[in-house]
Amino acid sequence: MKFIADLHIHSKYSRATSKDMDVDHIAEWAKLKGIGLVATGDFTHPIWLSELKSKLKQDSKGLYEYKGVKFMLTAEVSNMYTKNGKGRRIHTLLFAPDFDTVDKINGKLADIGNVVSDGRPIFGFDVKDIVKICLDASENCMVVPAHAWTPWFSVFGSKSGFDSVEECFEEEAGNIYALETGLSSDPAMNWRVSSLDKYSLISNSDAHSPSKLGREVNVFNTELSYSAIVQALKEKDKSKFLFTVEFFPEEGKYHFDGHRDCGIRFSPTETKAHNNRCPKCNRPLTVGVMNRVDELSDRKEGFMPEDAIGFKRLVPLVEIIAEAKQKGPMTKAVAEEYRKAIASFGSEFEILLDAEEKELSSHLPERVAQAIIKVRNGELVIEPGYDGVFGTVKIFKEEELKEAQSAQLELF
Repeated sequence: MKFIADLHIHSKYSRATSKDMDVDHIAEWAKLKGIGLVATGDFTHPIWLSELKSKLKQDSKGLYEYKGVKFMLTAEVSNMYTKNGKGRRIHTLLFAPDFDTVDKINGKLADIGNVVSDGRPIFGFDVKDIVKICLDASENCMVVPAHAWTPWFSVFGSKSGFDSVEECFEEEAGNIYALETGLSSDPAMNWRVSSLDKYSLISNSDAHSPSKLGREVNVFNTELSYSAIVQALKEKDKSKFLFTVEFFPEEGKYHFDGHRDCGIRFSPTETKAHNNRCPKCNRPLTVGVMNRVDELSDRKEGFMPEDAIGFKRLVPLVEIIAEAKQKGPMTKAVAEEYRKAIASFGSEFEILLDAEEKELSSHLPERVAQAIIKVRNGELVIEPGYDGVFGTVKIFKEEELKEAQSAQLELF
């Protein structure tokens, strides 16, 4: 069975998240997007866990269901500690097969630290111990390093990470089977580091509001069960884990290096030319994902391992409609056009991935259809994100916009 899975989101109990990140809104938006399996997020938080237990119905295959949407029990944990003389801040995703296992994990974590203050709890112990805690609760648990390249909170981050999975997780490294690429990197960037060939590379939205579900996702062709998904990831099976859908990584907010306060955005080459310092304030630059990949890579750009699982780059439909209509993505006009499109095709991913060009042209406004086709062909202009600032994606060139405006004026 082919299905789309978003395996990293947050609830309303995490910091800086929408109050609408509840079960009902998550299920609603999963349907709009065409996501068959979505993470619960935040199972370590006792109030959220109580809501999950009251609303989700367990199926017979290690997953849960609400109004036709399947859920997997997941959480994200932050470990902040000192190792080898350096402060470390590592985020991991936790996958669990059932509530009994979650209760065992939470019981252990509650004895060690505070699981109430934030949906993504912070602990002061070594991240390798989170692997032990999860596998002690159930051998079917899975731990995945989250957004593996972002500077501040990841396994390879320039500010607090390590140079290898083995250095980070030590004796537990053999229990790591997958890495999350994050919004600022894609599989092609990870393929440049040969030591990562053995890992499945997953991509997820890390959504903090319902409309952001599916920014990045995974496409599977397996039985829709917990064990089948975990097995596909552990075995890196290309017949079962088909591909990921990615942001254009330049759009991620840590792709390039820079200093947000001074408006400085540098490529890795420019950063080296300035000795990693901001030319305006002389403070150290935040070294982004592209630079860090360059640092750890042992292959040239464009290399693709033989057993690599492929990917497709897309732009969210709301952003496409917003640019086509020259309106803000949060405006009523864009929201109405989005709902019309979904009503015509059934889901966002049906539009972005599967619909034929003639179908797009016959059911969508001309410029929206043109924009979707341009995105599929990679015909974009992107200004890379840096130091916490999202990159900007432009589908239409300035001259194309001027021509469209002139045509509208003539018609008027």
